[in-house]
Amino acid sequence: MSRRVVRQSKFRHVFGQAGKAEQTYEDIRVSKVTWDSSFCAVNPKFLAIIVEAGGGGAFIVLPLAKTGRVDKNHPTVNGHTAPVLDIDWCPHNDSVIASASEDTTIMVWQIPDYTPVRNITEPIVTLEGHSKRVGILSWHPTARNVLLSAGGDNVIIIWNVGTGEMLVSLDDMHPDVIHSVCWNTNGSLLSTTCKDKTLRVIDPRKGQVVAERFAAHEGMRPMRAVFTRQGHIFTTGFTRMSQRELGLWDPNNFEEPMALQEMDTSNGVLLPFYDPDSSIVYLCGKGDSSIRYFEITDEPPFVHYLNTFSSKEPQRGMGFMPKRGLDVSKCEIARFYKLHERKCEPIIMTVPRKSDLFQDDLYPDTPGPEPALEADEWLSGQDADPVLISLRDGYVPPKSRELRVNKRNILDVRPPAGPRRSQSASDTSFSQQQQQQTLETLLEEIKSLRERVQAQEERITALENMLCEFVDGTD
Repeated sequence: MSRRVVRQSKFRHVFGQAGKAEQTYEDIRVSKVTWDSSFCAVNPKFLAIIVEAGGGGAFIVLPLAKTGRVDKNHPTVNGHTAPVLDIDWCPHNDSVIASASEDTTIMVWQIPDYTPVRNITEPIVTLEGHSKRVGILSWHPTARNVLLSAGGDNVIIIWNVGTGEMLVSLDDMHPDVIHSVCWNTNGSLLSTTCKDKTLRVIDPRKGQVVAERFAAHEGMRPMRAVFTRQGHIFTTGFTRMSQRELGLWDPNNFEEPMALQEMDTSNGVLLPFYDPDSSIVYLCGKGDSSIRYFEITDEPPFVHYLNTFSSKEPQRGMGFMPKRGLDVSKCEIARFYKLHERKCEPIIMTVPRKSDLFQDDLYPDTPGPEPALEADEWLSGQDADPVLISLRDGYVPPKSRELRVNKRNILDVRPPAGPRRSQSASDTSFSQQQQQQTLETLLEEIKSLRERVQAQEERITALENMLCEFVDGTD
């Protein structure tokens, strides 16, 4: 008899576990908009969730530690005039988030470290260039302030958020609706999927399609694609018989897939979340109640099924924590934030280990919050891999970076390279105007707090009087 050889992998026994009741976020009215985005974005400081909003679009931002019931009057971020479709945290500044909306605009917001008293309605910058709704956002992995957006006008635009200008517009590459866009590791290439069933690899600075594959999945339902660390492309889609399917492709040879596996029959689009450090891809279907995960390796069959985390409740959306936000002392290798109809629940993926020591093999150096390039350097043709950090001593989020307001680069916190230019009159007046707005906002909040304190003091006085009357009456 031949013995079956079990594949060796440190991730074979990864298991998922839902967070305890006290770790969940309750009473959140998650958006009911029909759109295949994750509706949730998370980083080591904040959790952001797209919520229901009357007459416009809004999302809520909670400090990660603020678990439990969320006050129904908790301030929201609501500058859009139509529903928000996608949100994405900046990888280089944990207080900056971008939102895309049906109102055709993208807005970029600075979230304060303190919980604001009122709704946040003034974005740092509004980016206008799409003619139809904007449903996809993705920050550049290594260049500061570079943001990609894709809209229902079948156009991809790459912006310099710091100056509010359009760097690249790819408007003649997709004849139909764009379903997904993903950067590769150093941000030199994009992979896109489209309603025309074509998987494309694009060099955005040259404005060229480098490689393409028609019908990577033969079904008509939406495809998704993500780059792996090896430069391959992992896809999810549907067969002609509407079975869900996953694939792995080499962009240098699109003729044959490296792997193609049928999965199950379901309507939900599978959203792939890829972790380059472990080379594990997690598949979360909207409307599913499970997360399936696979390890991608260099040996055939390349995509290896690991396990499935199952629960009772279907997921409305999913947030994926960057590696630097995980608890390395508990061998946590991934954490999801699963959206229910009225709450958000963390799901923790763990590698069981007996030792309490730092596990070097589970935590290679991972991308940190420092960008490797400036926007103009990237646009000029430079490429750089992410700046890596060690998680050996855990990760402490840096304090919120002070917002420097000048027209050259709104979000920049470093002094510009080269000789210092003199500040123009327009810059000065712009800066003074921003300072005045900030001052007015702070004064308003102080006034509001004072009014609330005064009301509480009056209430206390009234109660004390009632108590005195009651005591006098009993005597």
